[in-house]
Amino acid sequence: MIEIRKANESHVEGISSVCTNAYWATYGETHSNEYIERVIKDYYNHERILGEVTESNCDWGGYFVAVEKGKVVGAGGGGMIDNRVGELFVLYLDPTRRNEGIGTKLLDIITQQQKEECGAEEQWVSVQKGNMRGIPFYEAKGFKFQHEKVPYENPTYIKWRYSRKI
Repeated sequence: MIEIRKANESHVEGISSVCTNAYWATYGETHSNEYIERVIKDYYNHERILGEVTESNCDWGGYFVAVEKGKVVGAGGGGMIDNRVGELFVLYLDPTRRNEGIGTKLLDIITQQQKEECGAEEQWVSVQKGNMRGIPFYEAKGFKFQHEKVPYENPTYIKWRYSRKI
């Protein structure tokens, strides 16, 4: 049985592993190895995640994890980007565990936190253009395409911005 809970220090290794493996599975064929390795080094290292599981406020609500038999099989988190506007910053699953409802459960608890604790009425997410794992998921959850965003640091990897009322 999968449990969704607020992450703590004991989940750091699992969060790092899930995010790393899912990032490779999602972008391994579309992004350079150097870019993927840099993102993983910057965002999914143990030190950063440890700081992020102990921090929780409306700017960053902390990580939530999906745990089964003591193993992290999914992780996600978000925060507020404006008054009444939340954003999903990260949502990854063990690549072998897709289509089991785990992502939906994580999205639901992050959305609940943003609404109840921070007053969110709208929610945004960035999805890599062409990410056919993420785009259908978010569209099925009511997110609507708003615009493209070309990152200045790497204009090769265009993001699509989606939002929904919550």
